[in-house]
Amino acid sequence: MTQRLHLVFGGELVNPQSTQFTDPTQIDVVGIFPDYQSAYNAWKNAAQRTVDEAQTRYFIAHLHRLRDEETSDSPTEELG
Repeated sequence: MTQRLHLVFGGELVNPQSTQFTDPTQIDVVGIFPDYQSAYNAWKNAAQRTVDEAQTRYFIAHLHRLRDEETSDSPTEELG
């Protein structure tokens, strides 16, 4: 079975419509997860924890796509 690793991370953005972090050294790395569902659950928890912080966004990066040269899809997707 192929591993499908996912990274969940986030932080305060310069503009909520962009993906540029205010201070990249302060990015919150939630963790690396073995499948999309567990990554999604962690993303949802982090996003709900910061719901009152309008400038804060969390993302799921599909690490398996970064190492699979055959896949041409974007390695990250923004949620929330």
